[in-house]
Amino acid sequence: MNHYSKTLLISSREQKICFQDNEEEAINIVIKALSKKKGHDFLLPEKTSIIFNEVKQNRINCMPAALLDDKIYGVKWVSVFPENPKCGLKNVAGNIILSETENGHTISVMDAGYLTELRTAAVGATAAYYLSRKDSSSIGFIGAGNQAKKHLDLIKKVRPNLRTCYVSSRSIETATRFIEEKKSLYPDMDFILCGNDYEKAVINADIIVTAISGQKDILKAHWIKKGVLYIHVAGWEDEYPVALKASKIICDDWEAVKHRTQTISRMYKEGILQDNDIYANLNEIVTCKKPGREDDNEFIYFCSVGLAFIDISFAKYIYDQCLSRKLGFWYQF
Repeated sequence: MNHYSKTLLISSREQKICFQDNEEEAINIVIKALSKKKGHDFLLPEKTSIIFNEVKQNRINCMPAALLDDKIYGVKWVSVFPENPKCGLKNVAGNIILSETENGHTISVMDAGYLTELRTAAVGATAAYYLSRKDSSSIGFIGAGNQAKKHLDLIKKVRPNLRTCYVSSRSIETATRFIEEKKSLYPDMDFILCGNDYEKAVINADIIVTAISGQKDILKAHWIKKGVLYIHVAGWEDEYPVALKASKIICDDWEAVKHRTQTISRMYKEGILQDNDIYANLNEIVTCKKPGREDDNEFIYFCSVGLAFIDISFAKYIYDQCLSRKLGFWYQF
C-alpha cells in the first residue's frame, strides 16, 4: 500500500503501546528535537491561543511546525480547560494533523491528549537531567493529577536515586490517589502525603514541580532551599520573588514564553524582568552552547510553554512506530 494514498488514524491507546515499557524514549525525542533547533532544521510559526475565560484560562491552541529533514508538517489543535476534571472530563484534549511536504497529503490524524501529557513531562525530565543536582534524592509536587504523575515517572528515569516524594494538592483525595498509584511502582521511594500544605511539600525537596490548573501565586520563595531545580509546568503558580531568587532562569523558549501568561511572562510585561534576565533556552544547554548547573547551591528556575516542533517530533515517531507495528486505522477521506 502507498501510505500516502490514505490517512492513518491513531488513538491514545495505540500511542501508549508505542511507548510501553519504553517511556524513556520520550526524553530522547525531546533531546533530539532540541538538538535540531540549533541547526534550524524546522519551521515554527507563531502559536495562536484563543482564550475564552481569562480567569479560568479556558483556551484552544493552534500550534503548527515543520520538520524539514523529515519532510513533515503538522499542527496540534488542543484545548486546555483547567476545571474540566471537576465534571469528569479531561482538562487537555485535541488532535494532531500530520502531512508530508512533497504532495501535501495528510498522512495521519492522531489524538493529542496523551501525546501532550507525555511531551510536557519529557521536557520537564530533560530539564531535570541537565539542571538538577545529580545527587537529588527528593521531589515535591504541588498538584497531583496526571501531569504530576507523568513527571514523576520520567524524572525518576533520569534521577533514579530519588527516594522521597512529597505530594500536595488542593484536593486531598487527588494527592491520596497519586500515592496509592505510585507507591507500588516505586517501592524504593517514601511517599509523604502533604494534603494541601504546599510548604510541607516543597521545603525539603531537591526538585519542585508545580503542575496545577489554578491561577494563583501558591509557591513562595522562602520555602525554597539552596540547590533546588524548580519545574514550572503551567501558568501562574508562583509568586514573583521565586523567579527573582533564582540563580538562573531557563525556558524551553523565552520568545514563546514571554508573550504568554506564565509567571515570568507577567513579570516581563510589568517590566520586572528583561530579556537579559533569562539565562538560556533549554536547547542551548542540551547542545552545550551554555553550561547548565555549575554549582550545587544554584537555584534554577525552569519554565516551559510547549513547542510545536517537539509535539510534531513526537507525532512523527508515533506515526513511524504505528506503521512498523501495524497499529491504527487506515481511512480514505
